[in-house]
Amino acid sequence: MKLGWIDILRLGLVQMALGSVVVLTTSTLNRLMVVELALPAVLPGFLVALHYGIQITRPNWGFLSDAGGHRTFWIIGGMVALALGAFGATFGVILFETGFSTALAFSIASYALIGVGVGASGTSLLALLATATAPHRRAAAATITWLMMIAGIAVTAGVVGLLLDPYSPELLLKIVAVVTAGSVILTVLAVLGIESRVQAVARPRDRTRFVDGMREVWAEPAARNFTIFVFLSMTAYFMQELILEPYAGLVFGYSPGQSTSLSGVQNGGVFAGMLTVGIAATGLRIGSLRGWVIAGCLGSAGSLGVITMLGTAAVPVLLAPAVTVLGFFNGMFAVAAIGSMMALAGKGRGAREGTRMGLWGAAQAIAAGFGGLLGAAAVDAMRVVLVDDATAFGVVFASEGVLFVLAAVLALRVIEQDRGHFGAIVPEG
Repeated sequence: MKLGWIDILRLGLVQMALGSVVVLTTSTLNRLMVVELALPAVLPGFLVALHYGIQITRPNWGFLSDAGGHRTFWIIGGMVALALGAFGATFGVILFETGFSTALAFSIASYALIGVGVGASGTSLLALLATATAPHRRAAAATITWLMMIAGIAVTAGVVGLLLDPYSPELLLKIVAVVTAGSVILTVLAVLGIESRVQAVARPRDRTRFVDGMREVWAEPAARNFTIFVFLSMTAYFMQELILEPYAGLVFGYSPGQSTSLSGVQNGGVFAGMLTVGIAATGLRIGSLRGWVIAGCLGSAGSLGVITMLGTAAVPVLLAPAVTVLGFFNGMFAVAAIGSMMALAGKGRGAREGTRMGLWGAAQAIAAGFGGLLGAAAVDAMRVVLVDDATAFGVVFASEGVLFVLAAVLALRVIEQDRGHFGAIVPEG
């Protein structure tokens, strides 16, 4: 048996829960450390980079779920680890008010646990989707679950932003406890019984060593060049993740609740951008994925330019609309890049689809951590050199825009090497 649409939607709820918990650590806690606690932006940048760095172990979690045949166990267990890590990270932020060393040690352990949880749960979930979804439903399943994750991020950020004002440590702990406990319960209800009713398509055992398989994939020019594109574009994508809310607080005077809501409207824009490409490329068959990737990258660069100018002009009323537009183009780029990844995964030597996806997933995880840390460290350095916060943040946003332009140029080159375009995402059969 294969996954039905209801099963796919249920697994999408797990993705939604993952996004809901992670957004608290990358937006709300980050802003509190930089603005309320006046800690250097590089500190939350390091912590978030740590949780992304640990996700390089994703292939190991996938192997464990493959070998043991108990993906449900790893999905639920990973979510429990993520929830505990997120609550611990929240408690660590509060500890910074009384003791730096203890709080730092507690935060490092908590963010490491977050990385383990996301890696175990997310990888096992995607493995279940990949092996138990009928071929003609795979593209749609990937789109649905990704959009549900973005929806979870956007809704959680928006609702938490409204509930967090006026801010207090006690209120923060209560909100995070409700979100993390709710995510675990939702995951258990969503995933139970699904794995026992589906049967993955068996594949002949491949006795090739993992290292040799990676060498084979890296020897393929298309896979190697696309890995470089993923790293560059995702570095640009994540550079603003840890500095946008501090920017809103320091330059525009946003409260913790307002800046958290800003993250919500940004992810709302991401959702709209993904949905636009999904409808246009899948339903209406408008344009190629190459065109959507390039448009998303260039649009993101232009939006960052607008956000930079708003800071120097001190126009707070236009910040939220500009951030929404940035999210829209980010979403457009992201979903088109995912479609391109899906198209390339099956090209080259056979029986290496998972290895290619793992390679690109590792590149994305490294870029996410590196980009966030780079953006935070650059802001710290620019605030020392330039003094004026608006100009300091603006230099970093402008640099991010340049990276997006370079990613667009590289995408054009990489896709042209693959006969011009990847084509639209259409169901097989």
